[in-house]
This record gives sequence, structure tokens and C-alpha cells, in this order.
Amino acid sequence: MVNAGHRADPLAVAEKPRLGPEFGKFWTAAACSGVGNGISLAAAPLMASKLTDDPRLIAGVTMALTLPYAIFGIPAGVLVDRLDRRRSMAVIDVVRFGAMAGFAVTVFLGHTHLGVLYLCFFVIGTGETYYRNAAQALVPSIVARDGLMHANGRLVATQSATTQFVGPLAGAGLFALTPVLPFGIDAITFLLSAVLLSRLRLTGRQEFVGAAPADSGAARRLLADMTTGARWLWRHHLLRNLAAMAGALNFVVAGAMAVLVVYAHDTLGLSDLGYGMLLAAEAVGAVLAAPVAPALVRRIGRDHALVVVAATHAVACLMLWLVPTWPMAVAAFFVAACGSVTWDVVVVALRQTLIPDGLQGRVNSVYRLVAWGAIPLGAATAGVVSHRFGPPAVYGFGAALMALIMLRVLFGARRRWITRALETEVAR
Repeated sequence: MVNAGHRADPLAVAEKPRLGPEFGKFWTAAACSGVGNGISLAAAPLMASKLTDDPRLIAGVTMALTLPYAIFGIPAGVLVDRLDRRRSMAVIDVVRFGAMAGFAVTVFLGHTHLGVLYLCFFVIGTGETYYRNAAQALVPSIVARDGLMHANGRLVATQSATTQFVGPLAGAGLFALTPVLPFGIDAITFLLSAVLLSRLRLTGRQEFVGAAPADSGAARRLLADMTTGARWLWRHHLLRNLAAMAGALNFVVAGAMAVLVVYAHDTLGLSDLGYGMLLAAEAVGAVLAAPVAPALVRRIGRDHALVVVAATHAVACLMLWLVPTWPMAVAAFFVAACGSVTWDVVVVALRQTLIPDGLQGRVNSVYRLVAWGAIPLGAATAGVVSHRFGPPAVYGFGAALMALIMLRVLFGARRRWITRALETEVAR
């Protein structure tokens, strides 16, 4: 029984948790896939910039990649709670291998155009809609609860190092050699990730309801599952508000990244490799922040840690808007990455703890619909703003929105909303 005068924290952070060998396999698969993603995410805007100079069409790559979050997010969450997560993730990696390999062939043959690029990344994004949801729900089946924050921190650091540092540098360099290389290598990394996931053995129990039978009531049950996640999230005051703020944050970040290649080329005067270096600066901040984030959370608390996140993004956008030089851009992306990592370390662990395991997929799918559904909107808006007012204006708009988010988070921190939600969880 928990003493009412000294309640245990369900998210207590162990000093040196043992994450185990199975987490090592999972981490390796994430690292492998992350390198490939970073390579293609740097190469795709460069490919688009070679096919058109219209920032709206270049931003279309980000829209194609993220639009599936809004379309398939909730159904994907239902499937996460019905299917074996590990096996499904491996199958998705095989499908994405085929899509990326096919695109690499079109590049090699010289038949690439924007429509093919959009289609390829729409398929990749569709798989990612399920994959990320399942991966997050799978972590508690691999590590103990007191190791969740460290496990998430390590995964976030790895994702940042591979997707935003190693991958972009390699992608920009390989694209400069020949455009087919980055996409071909990305295809191979999907296949390697699938092999690693197929050999993963879970140390914890997965709770899922099983596949729905194919009868006349299947569609009704699917709809009921989708609304179950939406109702649960809506009734949870903290996670509902965090979902809305994550959507606003992603709106700003997606817009910033969607026109970054135009900002780097036209405003900063950087080459393709310089664009890759700009992405790498962001990753350095993320890698350095990941091991520090849990300590920061312990020192200032989860409530105030999110205030720091909003402040860092507001400052970064101001730097990019008011002082458009490459040293300032490097510093801005470094600062923003530190904030993003802290947000992920805190909020992902909260969702893994507060949402029941049997509802992880359904609730997280609705959360992601709100949080990630804003990404294509942010990319589209940034493309229009950049076309009309120039790339720096995108960051000025982002600074204003981030200031509003900071005020909302500060209001929540003063009311200790995260601490109170965790105390309620312990009291149940």
C-alpha cells in the first residue's frame, strides 16, 4: 500500500536502469532505420529542388510524407491494439523497402518527377503512421517502468543522431555524387531493420484485443474502437491539452523544415552539402540534450521542463527570422533540438504510463492525429508564406505562435498539471 503522505512516482527515474539485450536489438533496428530515413529526408527536398524552384511544390514532399498521419492515424491505432506489434513493424519495413527501392530504380533510369516522389513518400508516411505508434507501445514490453524515461531518451537521441546528423550528412554527400545512392541505401536499411525486428523477443506482455472477425459487425466494432480512443483522450485533461500543444508545436517545426532547403539556398547562400550541415547542427543539439534531459526533469520538474521547451523554440524562430546568417541558423537549430528532445523524453513517458496498455494504440492514434495532423498543414502554410513573403517570414510567424504556446504551458505549470495527473494515477 502506498503511504498517502509520500506517494510513489509512477515515472520515477532510475539512476542506472538495466535496459536489457532485447532493448539493444530494438535500439539497433531503430538506429539502422534512422540512418536510412535521415539519408532520404535530406535527399528528397534536394531532389525536389532540382525538379522545381517553387517553394510550395518543394514543401509538397513534407506534405506527402505526413498527410497519412491525418488520414490513417486513428485506424492505424486500432490495428496497433489488434495485431502483433513486433511482426507488423517488420512487415511494414519490408513494404517500405519495396517502395524506396522502386523509387531508386526510377531515379537510376531518369524517369523521376514530382508525382513519383510524392507517391513514394506518401507510402513511406503511411507505414510510419502505424510503425511509430506500434514502436512506442512496444517499449513497455521491452523495458521495466523505471527505465522508460532512459529508454525513451536513448531512442530519441539515436533517432536524432541518425535521422538528423549521420543520415543528412551522408544523404547530402551521396546526392552530390549521384542522386540514386541515398534512396538505394535507404531501401537497404528498411530491410535490415525488418530482419532485426523479426528476431526481437519481448520480455513483457503485450495486451491487444486480437483481430476482428470478418463479418457484418466488423465495421461497427472498428468504429467503436476508434471512438473509444477518442473518448479516453478527451476525458483526460492533461493529455488532451498536450496533444493540442504538440499539434501547434509540430505546425511550427514542420513549416520550418519544409522550406529549409529554400532558406538554406536562397537566404543563407549555402550549397547542398551546407544544407546537410544545417540539419546536422540540429542533431548535435538533440544528441547532447538526450542524456541531460532526464536530469533536467529531475531538477526543475516535468511541469517547468515543458516551459523551457516552448521558450527554446520561440528563441530559435526569432534567431532565424531576425538574423538570417548561417552561424545563427546553426545555433538556432541546435537550441530547438534541445527543446524537442526534452519534450519527447517527458511526454512520451507520460503517455506510456498514463494510458492503459490495452488502449495504447487507440489513444495514441488519436493523440498523433491531433499532434501530427498539423504537420502537413504547417508545411503547406510555410510554402505559401515563403512564396509570398520569403523564407524568413516563415520563422517570424513561428516565433509568434511559439510565444502563445509558451504562455499556455506556463499557465499549466503554475497549476502543476503534470504532477497532479501522476498523483491521481498513483491514487487509483
